[in-house]
Amino acid sequence: MRISAFGDEIAADFEEQLQCLQQLNIPLIDIRAAWGVNCSQFSADHIDRIKNLCQEYGIGVSCMGSPIGKSPIADPIAIEGERLKTIGATAHQLGTRNIRLFSFYPEADVDADAMRLSADRLATLADIARENDLQLLLENEKGVVGDLPERCLQLMRAIDSPHLRFIWDPANFVQCGAVDQVDRWWNDLHPHIGYIHIKDAKLADNSVTVAGDGDGQLLELLTRLKASGYAGLLSLEPHLLEARHSSGFSGADGMAAAVRALRGLMAAAGIEEG
Repeated sequence: MRISAFGDEIAADFEEQLQCLQQLNIPLIDIRAAWGVNCSQFSADHIDRIKNLCQEYGIGVSCMGSPIGKSPIADPIAIEGERLKTIGATAHQLGTRNIRLFSFYPEADVDADAMRLSADRLATLADIARENDLQLLLENEKGVVGDLPERCLQLMRAIDSPHLRFIWDPANFVQCGAVDQVDRWWNDLHPHIGYIHIKDAKLADNSVTVAGDGDGQLLELLTRLKASGYAGLLSLEPHLLEARHSSGFSGADGMAAAVRALRGLMAAAGIEEG
């Protein structure tokens, strides 16, 4: 399995992000923001600078950490559709097809109508992804429709598109109150997995920790991924110092601690780093 990391967890400056990842021997980067600019708003100059710096530091782009779907479920889906096309064009220029997204903020409680509407909207985005040769990756997240494992599973089964796969984020499940998430939900969710986010959290107070120090069953998840033959990405999104609405921050030292923790768990699970 290969390791990637959200560069803006390290610093706002994109070159600082790459310098840190190079020092940590991380070969890939998830791009959510560079120089304080969200990936949905990159100019042609931003894209050229990113391409040149990635080539200089020998680091590839694994995924665009887009904010798509962190928006009200009642908003016109055409808004997010156009944003997907924009970020998708950027992704292709940077050498990836992968676009992270979310399942929308419900107007009230998550009921059957919210589930149906979220699935319909995600299916529309999956159609746009098919037309534009993109791979959508749906992240579980607190506050959106797809927060708990059972709701994520319902969404994935409802859409059933090869252009929409699931990101398993253990810390986000913990912060939604999911207990023993891997033991209880692996069998149902693992056929839908396309990507893994590595961060952990504690059920007692929702605090975020390095992988293995919380209640997200990170070692169990890695062990089952290995047994299933998963050969994809493990993407560090540590959020060790700050979690914001559409981003997080760990700093260079925090990222180094997150990398050490992940590599320790990978060794314990018998996983070779690709």
